[in-house]
Amino acid sequence: MRFLLSLVMLLLFISCKTQESKVINHNFSEVTVVPFFNDSVSIRAITISDDEILFAGSNNMYGTFQIDENLEIKNKKINTIDFEGKKIQFRSIASTKTDFFVLSIASPALLFKISKESVETKLVYEEAHEKVFYDAIAFWNDQEGIAMGDPTEDCLSIIITRDGGEHWTKISCDQLPKAVKGEAAFAASNGNIKIIGDEVWIVSGGIASRVFYSSDKGKTWTVFNTPIIQGKETSGAYSMDFYDKDNGIIFGGDYTKPEDNNKNKAITNDGGKTWKLVADGVGAGYKSCIRYIPNSGGKEMVTVGFTGISISNDAGNTWKELSNESFYTLRFINDSTAIAAGKNRIAKVSFK
Repeated sequence: MRFLLSLVMLLLFISCKTQESKVINHNFSEVTVVPFFNDSVSIRAITISDDEILFAGSNNMYGTFQIDENLEIKNKKINTIDFEGKKIQFRSIASTKTDFFVLSIASPALLFKISKESVETKLVYEEAHEKVFYDAIAFWNDQEGIAMGDPTEDCLSIIITRDGGEHWTKISCDQLPKAVKGEAAFAASNGNIKIIGDEVWIVSGGIASRVFYSSDKGKTWTVFNTPIIQGKETSGAYSMDFYDKDNGIIFGGDYTKPEDNNKNKAITNDGGKTWKLVADGVGAGYKSCIRYIPNSGGKEMVTVGFTGISISNDAGNTWKELSNESFYTLRFINDSTAIAAGKNRIAKVSFK
């Protein structure tokens, strides 16, 4: 018995040391931006799926790029979706093993399922309403996914699939926390939703900027207040990320006052129940996307916007501007290389 206990303790120690060894203090202080796609398209939705970069943007456009073992970008495939001659603007994208999904803003909301293998395109959800405006989409696994948008009634619009994206159902307001009048969200970077395990967090913005939370894949919900700037249609959290189930950050501000850095960033250490402001009145102003650097222990993060690229190496307490290059959204390939997209371009962003 004593031997078994000692063995268990040894294994736990080795496991903990292995996990600790994965945490790296990168302390990046420079960035290199190399564009690899330019076109007349606004891109706020990108995702990395295995060895592919997927994007969706304005002008009915979406596309894919391959990433080789040297992180070189190749095999560009650009497509457009024609639906009844409508001008479609995509701002949300998500991927499963076999398909990816692009979701449009405004009415009618159009959600298309696209086969990775055949590029067969299928409309799987449509919603017409004068107030409809979807902001983000994400998947728990290959079967279950969620998209969120502005309220059409007195709650956020949330649709869920349980069959790999073939069918989507809108959650009744009876099952969701009521929205504050004027509370909505920003389709700025497909960054309103974060999923870890069965849990999901959604951030709103505008007159109220709160965090909606479900521990059971969207079956039940609660909502938490934040200290982020709010009270105007253009203010609030524009993006959110979690490093793990406890540690997260929301970032935003007011895009009409991009230099204002008051109450535009806040962190949580208890899974989103409570939030506290960081770097209030100092550091980066308005940004549209926030992402943790992988393997950083939750201490290092990068934020982008049309105002440039900024980094924090100390959990958001201080920020350094690395570049004035303009981007709307960013996703990491590994812990030193990311893909960023914005007005008319996509680029590989390398940190050192």
